[in-house]
Amino acid sequence: MIGLLAASHIAAFGVGYFVAPKQPVDSETKHTGFFTVDTIKVLATTVESLREENKLLVFSYKGTAKVQAGRTVLWLFGGEQELSVPAVVSYYLDLSNLSLADVRYNEKAKLVTVKLPKVTLGDIAFQPENATTINGGVLTFSDEQVEALRKANYANARRAMVAQAQQPGLVNAAKRQAKANVESYFAIPLRIAGMPDVQVAATFD
Repeated sequence: MIGLLAASHIAAFGVGYFVAPKQPVDSETKHTGFFTVDTIKVLATTVESLREENKLLVFSYKGTAKVQAGRTVLWLFGGEQELSVPAVVSYYLDLSNLSLADVRYNEKAKLVTVKLPKVTLGDIAFQPENATTINGGVLTFSDEQVEALRKANYANARRAMVAQAQQPGLVNAAKRQAKANVESYFAIPLRIAGMPDVQVAATFD
């Protein structure tokens, strides 16, 4: 039996911009018909910087899982344990494979479009120090049985938190924040390079 408690806290994380990448990047030296040389250099530098970020944290959700586990031995002796535990779930963009091919510039429209990978969930960070546990039944007089119930409950709690984190409202919020972060990441160096009129739109497949 697994119950879910409504979200108690949601937080969004922003990102910073690294003006120069840690390693040199190749840049175009000719006009391609889509990019000007200056624009390519700026976009290539930004792509390299994001790729070096690898997993970009874009959103965080804090909720609580309420779950229950039970055990029976020889159909005679039983035990159950209720667990209520808060946890934080993080949402990431895996940008390790981002390349200039994922970026398009429409010079006439002054618009840069960036194709983003899917948002993925990170590890579930439980806060056991704030958990509440209620044991009941004959078997819970055994420390070994209590520990077995605890392990079962944390496995249940992990599934419960993943289910919470996959709610459409939270996923959409994470995607909106991911788009905003990446758009800002590209827009700042474009402004620094003297192209404040160029807009950036990040999109998902």
